[in-house]
Amino acid sequence: MDKWLRNNNVVKGIALVIGILLWVVVHLDVQTTSSGNTGSTLRNQTISNVSIVAKYDQELYSLRSIQPAEVTVVLSGRSDAVRKVDTAKIRVELDLTQMKSGVHSLPVKVIGAPSTVTAEATPAFVRAELEEMQMKQVPVTINVAGTPAEGYKAGQPVVKPTRVQVTVPESQINAVESARGEVSVDKANGAVTKQVKLVAYDKNGKKIDGVINPQVVDVEVPITSPLKAMPLQVKFVGRPAQGFSVASVTKPEQVTVFGPQDILDKMEFYDGLQIDLNGLKEDRSLSVDVPLKKGVTRVDPAKAEIKIAVVPSATKVVEKVPITLIGQSEGYTAKLISPEGSQLAVTVEGAPALLDKLKPQDIQAVVDVTNAASGTQELPITLNLPPFLMQAAQQPALKAVVEITANQPSKPVTGGESTETPTAPPAGGSGSPTPSPTPVPSPTASSGTATITPTQSKSSESSGAPAGGDGKKTN
Repeated sequence: MDKWLRNNNVVKGIALVIGILLWVVVHLDVQTTSSGNTGSTLRNQTISNVSIVAKYDQELYSLRSIQPAEVTVVLSGRSDAVRKVDTAKIRVELDLTQMKSGVHSLPVKVIGAPSTVTAEATPAFVRAELEEMQMKQVPVTINVAGTPAEGYKAGQPVVKPTRVQVTVPESQINAVESARGEVSVDKANGAVTKQVKLVAYDKNGKKIDGVINPQVVDVEVPITSPLKAMPLQVKFVGRPAQGFSVASVTKPEQVTVFGPQDILDKMEFYDGLQIDLNGLKEDRSLSVDVPLKKGVTRVDPAKAEIKIAVVPSATKVVEKVPITLIGQSEGYTAKLISPEGSQLAVTVEGAPALLDKLKPQDIQAVVDVTNAASGTQELPITLNLPPFLMQAAQQPALKAVVEITANQPSKPVTGGESTETPTAPPAGGSGSPTPSPTPVPSPTASSGTATITPTQSKSSESSGAPAGGDGKKTN
């Protein structure tokens, strides 16, 4: 060994090998260090305007405010780790689950960053105010929109339930007034039934964000044609069997008629229902369809329940029935010659109960002088009797003697005092005075004569009575 070490060539060879080894070691360490330094380089990444998500019991509380509502998040770590972070998954939470109502200052927490990266929020603390939720019961209001089909009307909506509960923050509880919804009845010709979603409103008609229970209600809007209540008139024709009379009739007093408004406006009563009394000897109960007149869509009730009471007839003589003259032509005077006193006795047949109530003024005795010639004429007397009463068969035909004379024109008296009342001449000119017509006396029961004015009077007819007592003329 000593010999080798003393040999210069050997020493040079060893030195060369050591030098090569040192060169290799040095270069390998530099490359390793360089590679390690590249992966361990630190990096920061800033994420701005990250919204804070508050966690709290939303059934009991409302988040009234949070300041600030957004924070800045800074990610720190090795470059390769920071680059791999999905910033869309980064979120910031504020835990208020253990807090009561009031203002709280709490730290925020960054969620979504991997463990190899440090995430910090700026600011780290925020102020949040929780408000207690309160409940209020309010009425449901339904707005009916649109126009129904022609001739129809929308009625009041029927809502189930009529009241709901609205839950809002305590500061808004006094402002809540109603829960509203809307139903369209446009072009509808029948009832509209819908489920309607409700929205809470305040006293000023502004929407309020709140929880409504139930939020959906059942609504029905009735659609009807215009209606009008009016009396029902029933016409009775014929007469009961001989020896019997109608004592009373029970029927609906009025009906409700549905149809276009212009048709209803022209109707004061509803008629068209006719009952035949021919041959009746006993009580009768009928259920009769009420006919639909032109333009009428519905009548309520659709059937009329009618009860007719029939009893044996009785007779009654009614004295001092006044006689009325009608139909006098202008320029003629009619004077009743007989019966004397312008009165007559009438024998009436009917139910005993109706006869007991009958008075002379309930009977109209009419003499029609229309188209009668001048002179003394014998004319028939027509009787108008209350319903279900008739002139007794045993009474002979009633006649009246009437004297008809033409009125004489008035002549001025010369050289003497005039009996006529002059009228003033027209203003600004002269003219002969115009005589006023001689007053015509009205008929009186006690004078024995009756004089009528030129205006024709009408005899009243009782609607809904049988022959002889239904408003038809009986001679």
